[in-house]
Amino acid sequence: MTEESITDKVLADESTAETNLSLKIATFNLFNYLEPPNAYYEFERIYSAEQWQKKQKWIVDYLHEYQPDIIGFQEVFSIESLKELVNTQGYSYFSVVAQPQVVDDFIYKKPVVAIASRYPIVAVAEVKPNIELAQTLGLTENFSFSRKVIRATINVPHLGNTDCYVVHFKSKRSMIELDAQDKNRSAEQTIIESLKAQVAGSWGSTIQRGSEATLLMIEMITRREATSQPMVLMGDFNNTLTDGVLSHLLTNTLRFVSRIDRDAYLTKYCLNDAWNLYKVALSNEANKTNDTGKINEANFESNQALSEALPLIRRATHYFGGAGSVLDYILLSCEFDASYHDSLYQVSSYETYDRHLINPIFDRDGESTDHGIVLVTLSLRS
Repeated sequence: MTEESITDKVLADESTAETNLSLKIATFNLFNYLEPPNAYYEFERIYSAEQWQKKQKWIVDYLHEYQPDIIGFQEVFSIESLKELVNTQGYSYFSVVAQPQVVDDFIYKKPVVAIASRYPIVAVAEVKPNIELAQTLGLTENFSFSRKVIRATINVPHLGNTDCYVVHFKSKRSMIELDAQDKNRSAEQTIIESLKAQVAGSWGSTIQRGSEATLLMIEMITRREATSQPMVLMGDFNNTLTDGVLSHLLTNTLRFVSRIDRDAYLTKYCLNDAWNLYKVALSNEANKTNDTGKINEANFESNQALSEALPLIRRATHYFGGAGSVLDYILLSCEFDASYHDSLYQVSSYETYDRHLINPIFDRDGESTDHGIVLVTLSLRS
C-alpha cells in the first residue's frame, strides 16, 4: 500500500469514526403514501402526477435536512416506490413484513409499516402475538395486530445488533360501522344507533390498541431475555402514553421482589420514553462541572443554553379539532439512558418537526403528512 493510499484510508477511518459519534432515529407517518394511478381507500382518492412529485419532494427535503440514520415509517402503500426513494438518499437497507390490501386492482387499503437504515439490517421478522396469552386475556384465538409489526435487527455502531421495532397501533376510529342509508330506521333511530356504534366501537378500538401494546411488550421482553440486545420501539401509537391504555409500555413497578432485583430487572427489560431520557441527559449535563466549576455544555452545543432549555415543552405530533396530542413515540432500552451506568449512548436531542401542522405553506406543505415527525439524536457518552 502506498503512503498516499494509507493516508486516504486513515482519513476515511477518522471521518467514519466522527460520523458514528451520534445516531439519529426518526418515526415518520407518511400519510397515504401511494403512487398514482392507484387510489387509497376510495376510487377517487388518487394523487395527480404533480401532487405525487410534491409529496416525494417533501419527504426528500426532510431527509436531506435532518439526516436520520434509522427511520420507522407508517402508512406505506407503495413499498417499492418508497424503497427506491430512500435508496437515493443513502438508505441502502429497507424492509417490510407485509403487503397492503388491494381491492378491484387499484384501490389500496390497510397500509403497512416499513423501516429504512443507513446501517446493515442483519435480520428482519414479523412480530406475532402469543395466542395462548391472548386467550388468557379474553381475546379470540385469531387475534392479530391491526398492522403487522416489524422487528429489524440493525448493526448499530458501538452497540452492535440492536432490535428496532416499528408499529402503527389501532386507531381510535370506531370498529363498528353503521349503515346510515338503512331505510328501515327513522332519522331518530339512526342517530341513536350511531351513538351506540360510536360508544361500543371506540371501546373496541381501545381494547385492540391496548392489547396490541401488551402482547408486543411481552414479545419484546422474551426477545430481550434470549438475546440481551438493545431495544428501540418507534411508531404511531394512536394514543398518548399517559392515559392508561398504553402506560404499561413504560412499566416502572414490580411487586413482590426485593428492591435490588426490582430495579435491576425493570432497568433491563423495560422501556423509556426518549423525551424523558432527553430531560435526564440535559439535567446530568447541567449538573456536571469542569475544573473551573462552570457548567459543561460541550455535548449540547446544538441546543440553546441550558437555562433557556429548561423547563421543556413537548410539542404535539397530531391535531384534531384544534387540540394537539403526542401520538408518535420513540421508546428506548437502558443502553440509551444517561442515568444507567453501563449505557453507551444518551439522548442529546429530541425534535418534533411540525411546521407543516402549525404554520403550513401550501406550495411547500400541501402534500405532506398529518403527523409531526419525531427525531432523536443519540450521542456516545464520554
